[in-house]
Amino acid sequence: MSPTHVVVPSPIGDLTVVAEAGAVTHLLMDAAKYRPEHPDVLGEVGDQADEPFAAAAVQLAAYFAGALTEFDLPLAPRGDAFHQRVWALLREIPYGETRSYGQLAVALGDRNLAQAVGTASGRNPIAVVVPCHRVIGADGSLVGYAGGLDRKRYLLALEEPPADRSGRLF
Repeated sequence: MSPTHVVVPSPIGDLTVVAEAGAVTHLLMDAAKYRPEHPDVLGEVGDQADEPFAAAAVQLAAYFAGALTEFDLPLAPRGDAFHQRVWALLREIPYGETRSYGQLAVALGDRNLAQAVGTASGRNPIAVVVPCHRVIGADGSLVGYAGGLDRKRYLLALEEPPADRSGRLF
């Protein structure tokens, strides 16, 4: 089955959602920057279509309105076994919480994998839904985000519990 895509407007800019065989394979910010220089990142996006994207568009709108804390979409990110393990861990980080690269490395069984976790997180093809924005530096600082630190800051602030906003660090 050929991939299809839709562009969904959001407060952090247009998001390109790509699906194949009914599952989301990519959700990218600034998708144009990935083509044609990086076809391995985006691959073929196929034709623009409304289906199977109705659920994705509704859930993204609810997320950005603060009404959705967990996505329920069929996902099929493309990556090797290590990347898949890291992306699965990212999906386990609860809404409104963060983890460090080191914490994720420990969860994988080897503290020394922190840098590899960072690389895999940076290659996450399904931004926002697979919440790589919830990964921070060991000292609590905002570090690396493919969508840019302004977007990361926005997403973390969106998810921040109201009681925590008065003592916000970023």
